[in-house]
Amino acid sequence: MNKNENIKVGITIGDPNGIGGEIILKAFEDPRMLEIFTPVVFASTKLLSFYVKIFNLKTKIHGITKLEDVVPGRFNVIRLIKEPFVVKWGEVSKEAGELAIKSLEAATAALKANKIDVLVTAPINKESIHSDNFKFPGHTDYLNQQLDGESLMFMVSDELRVGLLTDHVPIKDVPSNINAKVIKTKIGTIKESLRKDFGIRKPRIAVLGINPHVGDNGIIGTEDQDTLIPALEELREDGNIIFGPYAADSFFGNKKFKEFDAVLASYHDQGLIPFKTISFGHGVNYTAGLSHVRTSPDHGTGFDIAGKGEASPESFIAAIHVAIKIYRQRKEYEVLNENPLKNLSRKRR
Repeated sequence: MNKNENIKVGITIGDPNGIGGEIILKAFEDPRMLEIFTPVVFASTKLLSFYVKIFNLKTKIHGITKLEDVVPGRFNVIRLIKEPFVVKWGEVSKEAGELAIKSLEAATAALKANKIDVLVTAPINKESIHSDNFKFPGHTDYLNQQLDGESLMFMVSDELRVGLLTDHVPIKDVPSNINAKVIKTKIGTIKESLRKDFGIRKPRIAVLGINPHVGDNGIIGTEDQDTLIPALEELREDGNIIFGPYAADSFFGNKKFKEFDAVLASYHDQGLIPFKTISFGHGVNYTAGLSHVRTSPDHGTGFDIAGKGEASPESFIAAIHVAIKIYRQRKEYEVLNENPLKNLSRKRR
């Protein structure tokens, strides 16, 4: 693949009362970013100009009204709203949620139409986005409905990759959401992503137990013995390189994770607490298993520091680079796995 190909990176504004606009603009304070790809921010030129002024930034905004007007090498902002948006730093508001959803929906439509190549989302507030018209708990569930495939929340960094068997469900509902089908599907998605998105031919995957100490042979719950272990044994019989289940309390502390290409955690905090402890600030939330590439920084809206100019763009910048890297890796994978008979027929022509 040509490294100079002009990849279009679609960017959502996230919650406008949070740090999304700040980290987006700070990421492009270095003009060399525009030499690597072309950004397209789905928001409002007036809103982005407000952020530029408030944070005393230098990023120059190129306002457009349609995607056909995108200019390579410019910080493109497509106008979704004409009226001014009044920012209320750190507040949960219906208006902020509506703009966040409008940005997400427009960017997703552009992604599905291949008018942008990858999607990077700024953080949203789950309370402000929830409405009768948008009942999804977050980005991942919405994109799973909109894009082909089976989504997996996959936290990635240079040191660690963590997938989740269950993500945004109450802790009391975790056991009932884990069954053999879910386990096999999620591990299959991780395996395929490691091969297609990260170029790992024979992935080694570790799985964490559901209960403390993997249930201690049924003394602390029977879910591991009844559901998880049998499913993993079947996967191994099919040739998958799967290890575990491991007791989660010692797995990260003793650096065991370094022996594997990815780790599958049973529930949200079991996987994300160690991930953010190890990788916070440069980790990336990647939605694996879908037809298109979407990433996001590993943090939330930052309401506590919104408007103070203290937000770091590091994780957001990492999210952009990971999205581009995965996009290119997928293209390379497609070429390498193309039907050899097709290639032969092309040569004969």
